[in-house]
Amino acid sequence: MKKFWLSIFMLFAFVISTFATALPDEGMWLPMFVKRLNYVDMQKMGLHLTAEEIYSVNHSSLKDAIVGLASGSAPDGYFCTAEVVSDQGLLFTNHHCGFSSVQKHSSVEHDYITDGFWAMSKKEELKNPGLTASFLVRMEDVTSKIIPELSDTLSEADRSAKIKKLSKKLIKEAEEDGKYLVTVKSFFGGNEFYMFVYQTYKDVRLVGAPPSAIGKFGGDTDNWMWPRHTGDFTVFRIYSAPDGSPAEISDKNIPLKPKHHLPISNKSIKKNDFAMIWGYPGGTQRFLTSYGVNYNINDFAPIIIEVFGKKLEVWKKFMDADHNVKIKYASKYAGAANAWKLFIGQKRGLKKLKVYDKKLKIENDFTKWVNADEARKAKYGEALNYIKKGYEEVDKVINPLFFASLCGLRGAEITQYAQNFNQLHSLLKPKPKKRNKEAIKSTIEQLKSSIDKHFKDYYLPADRATLAALLQLYYNNIPKNDLPSVFNIIEKDFNNDFNAYANFVYENSIFATKDKITDFLTKPKYKVLDKDPAYKIVQSTFKSLMKYSKTYNLSMRTINKGNRLFIAGLREMNPDKVYCPDANSTMRLTYGKVLDYYPADAIHYNYFTTLKGVMEKEDPKNDEFIVPAKLKELYNKKDYGPYAENGVMHVCFLTNNDITGGNSGSPVINADGELMGLAFDGNWEAMSGDIAFEPELQRTICVDARYVLFIIDKYAGAKNLIDELDIVNETTSPAKANVELHPANVE
Repeated sequence: MKKFWLSIFMLFAFVISTFATALPDEGMWLPMFVKRLNYVDMQKMGLHLTAEEIYSVNHSSLKDAIVGLASGSAPDGYFCTAEVVSDQGLLFTNHHCGFSSVQKHSSVEHDYITDGFWAMSKKEELKNPGLTASFLVRMEDVTSKIIPELSDTLSEADRSAKIKKLSKKLIKEAEEDGKYLVTVKSFFGGNEFYMFVYQTYKDVRLVGAPPSAIGKFGGDTDNWMWPRHTGDFTVFRIYSAPDGSPAEISDKNIPLKPKHHLPISNKSIKKNDFAMIWGYPGGTQRFLTSYGVNYNINDFAPIIIEVFGKKLEVWKKFMDADHNVKIKYASKYAGAANAWKLFIGQKRGLKKLKVYDKKLKIENDFTKWVNADEARKAKYGEALNYIKKGYEEVDKVINPLFFASLCGLRGAEITQYAQNFNQLHSLLKPKPKKRNKEAIKSTIEQLKSSIDKHFKDYYLPADRATLAALLQLYYNNIPKNDLPSVFNIIEKDFNNDFNAYANFVYENSIFATKDKITDFLTKPKYKVLDKDPAYKIVQSTFKSLMKYSKTYNLSMRTINKGNRLFIAGLREMNPDKVYCPDANSTMRLTYGKVLDYYPADAIHYNYFTTLKGVMEKEDPKNDEFIVPAKLKELYNKKDYGPYAENGVMHVCFLTNNDITGGNSGSPVINADGELMGLAFDGNWEAMSGDIAFEPELQRTICVDARYVLFIIDKYAGAKNLIDELDIVNETTSPAKANVELHPANVE
């Protein structure tokens, strides 16, 4: 659910597309199929909207208020979701989704992380270069334009190349000369394909964020836990060109006039109330096989937990010692800590809930069904064998491959940064047939332009300690024969003293300081770059990584082939089942109810928390549980404005909606189409939910919209924002009356 650290896993990313049975509280559904697959169930659960009001291409609908947030114009994936809540382009999302933006604007003099930030006028709103907000214009099933072109005799590599070629043609046709951003994605393991057309806005400004003592209350301790008392929200605004079209950041831009925005519910939230969540869930593996479960438990998760844990341990020492470093590393630490705890919880959940055994039973049933018919044996008989063989091969290379990436290439920031110079290194090689001076000049200018961004949140002593700790970890976990050549230098010249080696690197590398790299780029030389100690780490570990990546990639193709056949066979085996495709960062909706749960014997968790719980958790000596003085004052006076329920200020609530990473910031919408809260987390007892949904345990943790309004109004005093919102009270007519269907300029 949190902003996922995508760059770390790019090498290892592979989609094991899966699906779930059609329980109303399970499944992340494509909105275009709501009328056919889900609408009747949703009505029975209490929905008051029409199918057309939920999803429409020709008229405004709920989909037009849902936004995918990205770092750049990337329709292939969104790190979080946001929703439009005013007719002036105002956005709500989670605090942790906006945390990076808040951090970038923060300094010791203006510590918005600690103090919060509130723009009392549009002139005070802060620009965020690189942050984009995308709206889905339409989605289209293009399976019939791709599958018939794929021969069963194609190798996996050739099949992928053919899909890429066909997709490129479809994308070009739908882009309309750059008007839209378009992507084609596979579903059900590559058995179906859908095209998604987006309009992307590049001027997204920070409007408001509560202090971390509210927006991140509970910190890492409460992360993924219930009961929760976190005011996890941030406010942005989308700006457009005067004609409403997307535009680069400019003072001439105006607040976006959206096709639809969500009214905000100030109504009470009751157990069993209908709840619908929209957003861009990043990825699930609901039909991961027993082989995949075993891989996650014994191979993948342990490496992530160990490496991230060590990095967090090093960073925290420096963050605790220096407030300036704490600000610099706040966003990086939060992202790594979230992933670290996620994998701890997932590993625990997979074991405790016996997910391996459940998967094995499904595979046994599948095998019996396949073996009962010769035609099925010919078509699907090798599916599980492919998967088994693939994981056996992956197991041979996973440790040296992952440690090369996580501890070598992407361990310390100095090596991450040095990789950006690979192209320049190639261009500067001596005695080329023809020196490309223009390419060299262009590359140097690009590298110069990124210097300030890299060093803004860089702290040499912390990074030096990180390099030493992670190289030591690398050395301790990998057999000597599988270690990169740089470890020979560490052993021979530094007697395996990793701190001494790190000191040497940072004293002699051009990448260690802003001044050194600036001087180098003024007059770059091949020998200087080639012999640089940090760049030698990059070259050495990259060779090691490439040594094992071929086996890894071939194994992934084998697994993907088996998975595609497995999923196709299961759908054929159960023709009366309604299947939901795995999440893949495309727009989905999930529906369910507000609900409590029983995590263990004799333990019952209520479905909501209140401000009283914040006060009960207060610990002035612990940064994670500090309560701002003004919040305590409002609590003591019971000064909640119109947002309390019977004198009680609600903070968070639970639903049984099906969500995952990428759904952070997603709107929780009630039966009348009103915003009742923001989804921001899953619960500890069901951390294996991305692989196996547990309906009795799985819950979505949401911040109550009334708490958001209370913080904006009574705590921040941002009346300008409150006046902009359409707030629906208990006595107000349902929001449905405010949702007027009108043609939405869709061409």
